[in-house]
Amino acid sequence: MIDEFAHNAVIANGIRIHYVEAGEGPLVVMCHGWPESWYSWRHQIPALAAAGFRVVVPDMRGYGRSSRPDDVGAYTINHLVGDMVGLVGALKAESAVIVGHDWGAPVAWYSALLRPDLFRAVAGLSVPFRPPVSLPPGMKISDLVREQAGNRDYYRLFIASGAKAEVDFEKDIRSYILGILYSVSGDIGAGQQWDGFMEHGEGISDALTFPEILPPWLTEADLRFYVSEFERTGLTGGFNYYRNIDAMAAQLAPFIGCTIEQPTLYLCGEHDVIAGNNPEAHAIMQAALPDLHGFHALAGAGHWLQQERPEEVNEYLVQFLNGL
Repeated sequence: MIDEFAHNAVIANGIRIHYVEAGEGPLVVMCHGWPESWYSWRHQIPALAAAGFRVVVPDMRGYGRSSRPDDVGAYTINHLVGDMVGLVGALKAESAVIVGHDWGAPVAWYSALLRPDLFRAVAGLSVPFRPPVSLPPGMKISDLVREQAGNRDYYRLFIASGAKAEVDFEKDIRSYILGILYSVSGDIGAGQQWDGFMEHGEGISDALTFPEILPPWLTEADLRFYVSEFERTGLTGGFNYYRNIDAMAAQLAPFIGCTIEQPTLYLCGEHDVIAGNNPEAHAIMQAALPDLHGFHALAGAGHWLQQERPEEVNEYLVQFLNGL
């Protein structure tokens, strides 16, 4: 499948951005999450191209064949949004629809919020839109997360705390990737999905469940691709997104009170508990998306929505795009 699509690269926002491209028509940019790559959209690329769209799927900053800056501070939300703005410009497009999953979802949401002139519509998968908020003096986003964790540790805090995340990950990359993919999927069983919490002193790998056989949506070739990518690049680039969460509040502060006025779509899995999919978060999101065309929770699905339920996701995306 890797060779089925055209691979290209541009220099944009000061880095090299590798991307996969297919189709002709209005531009759709698709942003992946952690720990993934352009490959996580492998089922959507041909479907959207066949529906009459130019589909461009980058390796996000820090991943795959795109640049991986050494500076931790080079992975803020402003850098990530800037990458998408630069990519659209390098493609000579006047506008684009942007779609994001997992960490790619906030990149897509905030790209639409910050640049409504460029991103004419946005679809988010698995991570709801969180409007910028004002924090009390001296309070950081990580402080709020720490309060919510109570006497437990939380994967975002664990990753942000330093190189121990790399040590935990790199001791067995294949098992780690498989455990992450399985433990928050719909296949592990209702009520068994990992919620991101763990005991202090544990690593993420200690909290994961490792299946004896692969789930039906993940082939050995799929797993091998992910593993080979991270064996080559490491995962520091992806971890650095989490290490810049505290910078996000200040960077987005000028947009407090703003809503995304463009057409929007949100999809999540019925059993996704890792990324804040709860009634309160959904209500906040819906209030900030006045032109929400659809909000769909896919029955039986977990976090890896476009891989677990590709046909349903494709149908919703094509319907949304055709309605713009």
